[in-house]
Amino acid sequence: MSTLDAVSDLTGTSAGTALGPLARTGALQTVPKDLAVIIPAFNEEGGIRTTIEKVQAVLAQMACRTELVVVDDGSADATAAEAAAAGARVIAHPHNKGYGAALKTGIRGTTAHNILIIDADCTYPPEAIPRLWAKMDRYDMAVGARPITSSGITWARRPAKWFLNKLASYLVGQHIPDLNSGQRIMRRSVVLHFLPLLPMGFSFTSTITMAMLANGYPVAYEPIEYAVRTGTSKIRPQDFGNFILLVVRAIVLFNPLKVFLPAGALLFLVGVGKLIEDIYLMNLSETAVMAFLSAIVVWSVGLLADMIARLQLTRGPQA
Repeated sequence: MSTLDAVSDLTGTSAGTALGPLARTGALQTVPKDLAVIIPAFNEEGGIRTTIEKVQAVLAQMACRTELVVVDDGSADATAAEAAAAGARVIAHPHNKGYGAALKTGIRGTTAHNILIIDADCTYPPEAIPRLWAKMDRYDMAVGARPITSSGITWARRPAKWFLNKLASYLVGQHIPDLNSGQRIMRRSVVLHFLPLLPMGFSFTSTITMAMLANGYPVAYEPIEYAVRTGTSKIRPQDFGNFILLVVRAIVLFNPLKVFLPAGALLFLVGVGKLIEDIYLMNLSETAVMAFLSAIVVWSVGLLADMIARLQLTRGPQA
C-alpha cells in the first residue's frame, strides 16, 4: 500500500482531496520532522551503537515524527561504520572540526522543527527524551540538568562546574542548574538565529544557554542522571579557563550592561574613596580624577556595546 493510500484509508477521503497539491506533487516526503536527534561523535566506536539503539527504542515509543542523525567529526576509528550499521543517517566531516562544528552540521543537515542533541558516550539517559519533549509546548529549550553529584562528574570537575554555573547564573540573572549539559531539545528556528555566534568547540552548549536566557527565551530544566562515560573524555583541565572566558564573552555579546555597569561602578567607588582620602589630606590627586574618568569611559563603552547587541538581535534567523 502506498503512503497516499494509507492516508486515504485513515481519513476516509481520497489522498488528493485530503492532502491537496502537497500530496499530488509528491512533496509529502519533504514534510519536516517534528524532532531530529543529532549525535556528534569523535572516536566513539565503543559507545555509539549502544547510544543509537537506546535512542531508537525511545523514539519508537513517541508519537511525533523523528529522525536520527550522527555527525562523525573526522573519527580515526570505526565510529561512522558503527553508526551506519545501527541504522542512523551519518554525515561525515573529512577531519576533526570540533563538538560545536559537528552540531552545526547536524542542525543545518535537517529541516526538523526541533533539535535534540545527545552525546555518543553513553553518559546521558535516552529515556529522559520524552520528559524533555513534553516541555516543548511551553518552552524554546528543555535541558537535561545533571546533579553535580552524578557519578559521571568526577570530584576534580565538580568545583569548576559549580563555579561556572554560579557565574553564569549571576550574569543572566536566573538560576542555571546545568550550564553545559549535552542533552537538550531546542527550537531549531531559535538556534538558527544565534548559529553564526555559536562556537565550534565544547562551549557550544554554554553559549546557546547564555544566549537564550539573556534574550528572554523560556528555558526549562529537567533533572537527569549522568553516567560514567564509555571511552576517553575529550575535555582537558585547560578548558576550564576557556569556559570562563566564554561565559563572560557570551554575556558581553547578548547583555553587555551586565558586565560594564558593575565594572564602571567599581571604578567609580574607587574614585569616591580616593576623593574622600584626598579631601581629608587636603591634597587632590590625579588618581581620583582618573578613576571617575575611567568609570565614565567604561559605562560609555557598555552603552555602545548594548546598542550593537540590540541591533544584532533585530536580524532574522540565519540559515
